[in-house]
Amino acid sequence: MTLTELKYIVAVAREKHFGHAADACYVSQPTLSVATVTPLGEEIVRQAQSVLEQAAAIKEIAKRGKDPLAGPLTLGVIYTIGPYLLPDLVRQAIKRSPQMPLMLQENFTVKLLEMLRTGEIDCAILAEPFPDTGLAMAPLYDEPFMAAVPSTHPLATQKSITAAELKSETMLLLGAGHCFRDHVLEVCPEFARFASNAEGIRKSFEGSSLETIKHMVAAGMGVTLVPRLSVPRDALLTVSRRRKSDETYIRYLPIREEDGSPPPTRRVVLAWRRSFTRYEAIAALRNAIYACELPGVTRLS
Repeated sequence: MTLTELKYIVAVAREKHFGHAADACYVSQPTLSVATVTPLGEEIVRQAQSVLEQAAAIKEIAKRGKDPLAGPLTLGVIYTIGPYLLPDLVRQAIKRSPQMPLMLQENFTVKLLEMLRTGEIDCAILAEPFPDTGLAMAPLYDEPFMAAVPSTHPLATQKSITAAELKSETMLLLGAGHCFRDHVLEVCPEFARFASNAEGIRKSFEGSSLETIKHMVAAGMGVTLVPRLSVPRDALLTVSRRRKSDETYIRYLPIREEDGSPPPTRRVVLAWRRSFTRYEAIAALRNAIYACELPGVTRLS
């Protein structure tokens, strides 16, 4: 079987459509249909991807010469990390390894795992837990959650809060598909009554992004939980020192330990295929992440 035929196999697995895969390979659909084994097994696709990466690595080694970082790195990031980490990360990456531009892809965890499997991206920044797909992983940091409440809410006068104190509140959730939504429901399963399949008047708003939900909190529609890096620096200043913005109407409260249970956190990791051969690129990316400010999180080595 030739490398071209292996590309066809991976393309069909990725596109899940002969016509789309043919377009991606720049061949006619009959050509692709004849050249592709059906049905495609997961093991065949993984092995095909591995062979293609090894072949590509040979070309990269020859092209890079003495610079192992030369060439772009395709990085996937989940929606609840991207806006808060990527601006600083891109600056650090340009400063430290300008010969390795980051090609960025923001998406849901499930989609990024699929893109990793099929080679559409080289690596991804994800939050655990997620299905074990045999990926190589490096822990980056543990990130605490914070409660976001309207500044006029009685809870806003407190210095911290417990999960139990939130149980009677109207909780604003991210929509289905966001892993952070699942993290929130793990902390407070009672909030499932606000999910899209709930019934009755307790059903509430579901947002497509954390920033949308924050605007709803500022408007007094309810409360929510957010990851620490999403909290603007200005929002943690005293009210008299804040800039005028929606964040003026939100109070962010740390969640304290209760009944011996630690405050809720999520572990953020860097994941890549074990067959990916650009080890120096992964190391450079990790160093760039560690060089970011990352306020309020616990860095992991």
